[in-house]
Amino acid sequence: MVDSPHYLPQRRVALESLDLRSIDAPIVDLIADFATLSHCFTLQSCYGHLLCSSAQAPNTLDRVPTGHKGSVRYRIAYIAVCIANDSSGRSLLESLRQVPAIDPEYIQFGSADWFWRRWPNSYALQVEPMRYKRRDEAVLQVAEALHVQTTRDVFFRELRTLVTRELGERHAG
Repeated sequence: MVDSPHYLPQRRVALESLDLRSIDAPIVDLIADFATLSHCFTLQSCYGHLLCSSAQAPNTLDRVPTGHKGSVRYRIAYIAVCIANDSSGRSLLESLRQVPAIDPEYIQFGSADWFWRRWPNSYALQVEPMRYKRRDEAVLQVAEALHVQTTRDVFFRELRTLVTRELGERHAG
């Protein structure tokens, strides 16, 4: 992490422009909770979309249907945050670094250069098969799509637990 004198104004701008109506419904609560933490702010997020037919809207929240036989186009689930370089931020960063342990072949943690140039101390977690980790989407066979779907669900549950713990520590301290 580096010192970033622009963190507070960038956080203010990000929170002022945050439109929870534009967030995928299953993660609105999570993004709203992240917004209450003073030591981070959300840059981007996506619930992850599993498209089983060309007739589906690209932002569908549908699950892979039981008995689906074809391939599935997966648009990645992720969250990108900017973190304050203070003790609370460093603690959050260490917690986020542990999330890939859920399924290391399908969850990645890192920092994209293009995010970092604009927002120092920005990090992303994504759910994506390792071989596609540098892509926004992938075409998967149904068995792997089902695995990704389950991993995505566990990923967001873990992030909720993490944020709840952060909120509890903030209120306790």
